[in-house]
Amino acid sequence: MTQFGYTLSSEEHGPTELVEYARRAEEIGFDFVSISDHFHPWVSAQGESAFVWSTLGGIATATDEIEVGVGVTCPTMRIHPVNVAHAVATVDVMFDDWFTFGVGTGENLNEHVTGERWPEHDVRLEMLEESMEVMRKLWTGQTTSHHGEHYTVENARLYTVPDDQPTTIASAFGPQTARWAADHGDGIWCSGPKGEVVEAYREAGGEGPAYTQLHMCYASSEDEAVDTVYEYWPNGSIPGELGQELPTPAHFQQAAQLVEREDIAEGSTVTGPDPDAHIDSIEQAIDAGYDHVYVHQIGPEQEQALEFYEEEVLPAVR
Repeated sequence: MTQFGYTLSSEEHGPTELVEYARRAEEIGFDFVSISDHFHPWVSAQGESAFVWSTLGGIATATDEIEVGVGVTCPTMRIHPVNVAHAVATVDVMFDDWFTFGVGTGENLNEHVTGERWPEHDVRLEMLEESMEVMRKLWTGQTTSHHGEHYTVENARLYTVPDDQPTTIASAFGPQTARWAADHGDGIWCSGPKGEVVEAYREAGGEGPAYTQLHMCYASSEDEAVDTVYEYWPNGSIPGELGQELPTPAHFQQAAQLVEREDIAEGSTVTGPDPDAHIDSIEQAIDAGYDHVYVHQIGPEQEQALEFYEEEVLPAVR
């Protein structure tokens, strides 16, 4: 059975607002929420980027049984995997195992801030694999030492750990990483209904859940929605691997100057008040093979979008 979720965009909303949106998402019947983990927003208009692990503590106290995932964390450079493992274990205990930990190879935008060199993708994937090995050792609650190519851990023990290993879902944008995720993750995390990604994951033996995020903007008119996306989320129309390589919001704003309003209107983001367009997008993701589909409402009109989904969309897709 497909599970439906709602995005908590740490780049667009403050931590207190995100806690309230999580509570409302549970109230209206979403199965899960996913919260992003960023040090910077992509562009300044988004305006926020709170520390996700603090926000999650607030969500844990404000909700009851809705599942919560981080989509996704890069546990390799900005924060040492020992500290990420510590944060994840504590949050998983607070959510009583209603928590999913998404991991990925990251973006230069967030990870360069400690002054480390930004390596190529294959090296980042090696770092992620070793980081996951370290974290899984620590989640056993046993004293752990590790002397690897990228990380050193000495006599570390987590005393607050969940009963079971946290569910760890690996992000993938293409078939190569999807096959890697089948070997190393408990599921796959994607953006957009990329059928070839989930297909590669399944063919490689991946049996876990498949998550995908769909970008939406509900507004009273198509034009208003396009204007909102153009202002708050032009980064979604920046092509290729620039999203992983650009180092600062200023660089993203420069790249976004190449994005035209028509690119938003003709792109994959669903815009406007027509429920059928939102429903069709979700159904396409389900048909592509995703069993966890969640929607990102772009811009400040969160409450209006939540009401729209409660009344018009969720009843139609369940």
